[in-house]
Amino acid sequence: MSVALGRRSRAALAAAGVLALLLAVIALRAFMGGGDANLAAPLRDFATLSIAVFVESLPFVILGTLLSILVQIWIPASWLDRALPRRPVLRRAALSLLGVVLPVCECGNVPLARGLLMRGFSPAEAVTFLLAAPVLNPVTILTTYHAFGWESGILVARVLGGFVIANLLGWWLSTHPRPETMLTQGFRASCDHAQADHGGKVSKSASALVAETSALLPALAVGSALAGAVQVGVPRGVLVALGGHPLWSVLALLALAFVVSICSNVDAFFVLSLSASFLPGSIVAFLLFGAMTDLKMVALLRTTFTTRTIVLLVALTAGCSTAIGWGVNLVS
Repeated sequence: MSVALGRRSRAALAAAGVLALLLAVIALRAFMGGGDANLAAPLRDFATLSIAVFVESLPFVILGTLLSILVQIWIPASWLDRALPRRPVLRRAALSLLGVVLPVCECGNVPLARGLLMRGFSPAEAVTFLLAAPVLNPVTILTTYHAFGWESGILVARVLGGFVIANLLGWWLSTHPRPETMLTQGFRASCDHAQADHGGKVSKSASALVAETSALLPALAVGSALAGAVQVGVPRGVLVALGGHPLWSVLALLALAFVVSICSNVDAFFVLSLSASFLPGSIVAFLLFGAMTDLKMVALLRTTFTTRTIVLLVALTAGCSTAIGWGVNLVS
């Protein structure tokens, strides 16, 4: 009983914190709308960018949470077992292709990956889906096609690169001797609690919605604020000055992708404005790395994975994206 009360208290505190943050942001926006000249331009930019990232991401987090509940509670386990291959390599490959039929971006994939973990999937399988789905999302593919077409090769490099990176990192995680240690203690406890709950599906769905919302919304708010703060402090002129170098242009757009935290469904149109100043490989690296991880994504992942696991995932994803982008620049 005390454990349940503790969870409810933490959930209530998290929800109250999110509400307070939103109220503060709304008040700040109202203050800015009044035209007060005393508010510094950097603070105004920070608020605008943070709100933009939060508002853009929130619908996908909610959609991902609802899909997560569907996977956890409403889809029979026997159906999933029959639908997925038994061989680990093929199973991860099939999970990486789920993004084709589940059109949520990287924000919504985190709650959905949490649902897979709660359903008994391994961290390697959940991460393979988590990384591949934003790139193989049909909306992402369509917007990338409209931005760059087929001829540039950027779309093909993005789709194939995303599939390869996700499955490579999934294989690497599958070699871990104790995969459960990649998950936070809090998330493991929530998994045990969910599996021990024998209530009705509607009751379990409501409890899961409250638990997921209280865990993810504060993380999204923090990640959005960090993204806004870093964007204000990063000089764009430095990034543009590096655009013509085969390697530095890739690293510059990797940094930009991590900071701006744009949804994978629309990031192609954002980076299209930089295509005249940057080499094609750096565009590919931006489209790969930004879809798989960014500042707000890291904050969301912290609700599930340990800090060490997240650092390794970000570093390996960055390294693979850099290699692909650099290679495209060398052959183009």
